[in-house]
Amino acid sequence: MKQTSAVVEKLNVLLASSYTLYLKTHNFHWNVTGPMFTTLHTLFETQYNELALAVDEIAERIRTLGAPAPGTYKAFASLSLVKEEEGVPKAMDMISQLVADSAVISEIAKEVIAAAEDINDQASADLATRRIDVHQKNAWMLRSHLE
Repeated sequence: MKQTSAVVEKLNVLLASSYTLYLKTHNFHWNVTGPMFTTLHTLFETQYNELALAVDEIAERIRTLGAPAPGTYKAFASLSLVKEEEGVPKAMDMISQLVADSAVISEIAKEVIAAAEDINDQASADLATRRIDVHQKNAWMLRSHLE
């Protein structure tokens, strides 16, 4: 377990940040308004559904490595690098926040890869690589609405 502790630590942050992004995206899905309502409502739903599956995969990877997965709002709040939105921003601000949050998740995933490569843990590195791909694509789709 000691050998995997750095990977687990990074995966815990990835899990908490991904869960916070899931909740934030779901919140925006419920509360978006304006001329792009239908498009954004659907896009946000697609993204939070993908995140719901992702958090399960990340938590199960943590368990596979022999550690307990964090699973409370308190734990997520202390670990997450994605910050919650307490109000209801305008649609364009929602998009900008989610683009920035996708970049945060990608950076966390890069840290998972670095820690995993240090101990030759291809499974964790692969999971993190797939997360980067998803979040880069999500950011691209979101950014297209800002042009």
